[in-house]
Amino acid sequence: MKILIFGGSGSGTTTVGKALAETLDFIHLDVDDYYWEQTTPAFQVKVSSMQRNAALLRDFRNHKNVIVSGSLVSWGAYWETAFDLAVFIYLPMEIRMKRLDKREIERYGDLLFTVEATRENSKAFLDWAQRYDDENFKGRSKHIHEEWMKLLSCPVLKLMGELELKEQVDKILFAMPHSSATK
Repeated sequence: MKILIFGGSGSGTTTVGKALAETLDFIHLDVDDYYWEQTTPAFQVKVSSMQRNAALLRDFRNHKNVIVSGSLVSWGAYWETAFDLAVFIYLPMEIRMKRLDKREIERYGDLLFTVEATRENSKAFLDWAQRYDDENFKGRSKHIHEEWMKLLSCPVLKLMGELELKEQVDKILFAMPHSSATK
């Protein structure tokens, strides 16, 4: 069983992916772990698209049961047919941005106030994330995700609005195609 969980930054895709993987005893792969080089502070250097795609594909194929969290819209056509279920999580911008502001402070702490580059990178990220609901935005956006969902060969479960983690996991468990559990 292969499940994708995606949505805007701050919507909870990683949290839900980890919780679902733990519940099912599946492997959890987070797209950010492939997209970014391991740096301190994190999220400073991108991995080339060929390298990240090859690494994710290798790990994805090495496990029978996998939860992938993160957006794969620009990762190639293979990912449009690779999953048994896709889960799209949508939260209104105000909730996502509140979560992201808190996460940035937790992640970078005093560096946000003492290191100009960290502060500038954080501001650029938050500005980018805030544009998710803008239909004219050419970056990762709700509109682009909605268009990409039409290309997916698997069922898509949409979790809209703020739901408790357990409720999200329960809805996904209920939506899982049981016939493909042996894939």
